[in-house]
Amino acid sequence: MDKPLLKDSMKLFESLGKIKSRSMFGGFGLFADETMFALVVNDQLHIRADKNSADQFKQQGFQPYVYKKRGFPVVTKYFALPDNILQDLQQTLNLAEVSLNFAKDEKKEQSSAKPNRLKDLPNLRLATERMLKKAGIDSVERLYEFGSVNAYNAIRQSHSSDVSLELLWALEGAIKGMHWSVIPQQRREELISRIN
Repeated sequence: MDKPLLKDSMKLFESLGKIKSRSMFGGFGLFADETMFALVVNDQLHIRADKNSADQFKQQGFQPYVYKKRGFPVVTKYFALPDNILQDLQQTLNLAEVSLNFAKDEKKEQSSAKPNRLKDLPNLRLATERMLKKAGIDSVERLYEFGSVNAYNAIRQSHSSDVSLELLWALEGAIKGMHWSVIPQQRREELISRIN
């Protein structure tokens, strides 16, 4: 199992910020202050790459992590570090720091480039956009005005079938510009307490 490697990696990366892990892609995503920069899966540590470093990693023979979504392979930005690098803790830490910087820069770019359509927000799909429109929320600005709880309540009122709590997390993440899985438990409880 990935647990010893996960524990060792989290300890190694403590100098990068507040390190947390969450279940992601069949393994564990490693986050420094809410920014994911590494992945532990299949007993391997994977480091996030940007376009330039991905090319360098490929030239060095690093392999990207691939998982299946609805039966189709999805190639991630996370590359497995070979054993010879993992044994050099300083080099591993340096690569992780560079990876974290890529992830932070990408996060800033995404938050400054506001999407025009609801389906382009994090966590939302075309089906969610249709649900929101049916509930009278027809733009990104309108969703921001409503907030996650009011949008969730509006969808519940305009739909005959049950609406899961995951939609509430998805809406909150969409508004905050983050993946729904990183919404803290305390915030989730606050949102639940505000549902009518």
